[in-house]
Amino acid sequence: MAKITAAEVNKLRKATGAGMMDCKKALVEADGDFDKAIEVLRKKGQKVAAKRADRDSAEGAAIAKVNEDNTKGVIISLNCETDFVAKNDDFIKMANSFADIALTVSSKEELLKADYNGISVEDKLTEQTGVIGEKIEIGAFKTLEAAFVGSYIHAGNKIAVITGLSKNAEGADEAAKNVSMQAAAMNPIALNEEGVDQETIDKEVEIAKDTLRQEGKPEEMLDKIAKGKIQRYFKDNTLVNQAFIKDSKQSVAAYVKSVDSDLTVVGFERVALGE
Repeated sequence: MAKITAAEVNKLRKATGAGMMDCKKALVEADGDFDKAIEVLRKKGQKVAAKRADRDSAEGAAIAKVNEDNTKGVIISLNCETDFVAKNDDFIKMANSFADIALTVSSKEELLKADYNGISVEDKLTEQTGVIGEKIEIGAFKTLEAAFVGSYIHAGNKIAVITGLSKNAEGADEAAKNVSMQAAAMNPIALNEEGVDQETIDKEVEIAKDTLRQEGKPEEMLDKIAKGKIQRYFKDNTLVNQAFIKDSKQSVAAYVKSVDSDLTVVGFERVALGE
């Protein structure tokens, strides 16, 4: 049997994040072979992952990243089972590393196959499932490209938003952050009226009409009044039409135009854990 030194155990711990005793056991099982010890830990992760496959992983960290020239943004969520793990510095660091890789790919499938320090992201997730003892997985994956993209992550990494603007104007950075904060706080269902599907509109019209009937409004007036209520629905629930949270006297669209007269919001993506 190979003699396992403290230095070797520490090296494996730094490479995998596993506990000291788990690292020592893995090295003993692998007869001191470092690569085989990593494989031992990964197999342990596979066993834990299989046992916890049906567990709910609603906690975690939502991370937004934007590339250097602010033309592409990405949001991923690294999900786990408990808030205790979600708040761990190493877990958040890993989530940020995955988000950096996500900027270079176009889908969650590509991200899982991408290289992470010599192994795939998917294998790293399996490894960490064994290390942490919880189901660890990539949940959300959303990207956005625009002339200017900015981002915002709400305290605690529970909500992340990326916002696209029509041009890289002076003040675009602050504007994109403010609009992202708006989306984080107000959770709009779409960018504008055109983004609301017809099924949702029809449902809201029927709700409005039923309410009006209960109020005793005559049937011939229902369509006209319901149209007004739908406009109010758009104002409350679509991003550019919402009242700007930092100045309720103007809409989000008007705020953006106050930064630059040609500036518009062209898109946004939002990820909130637990919603």
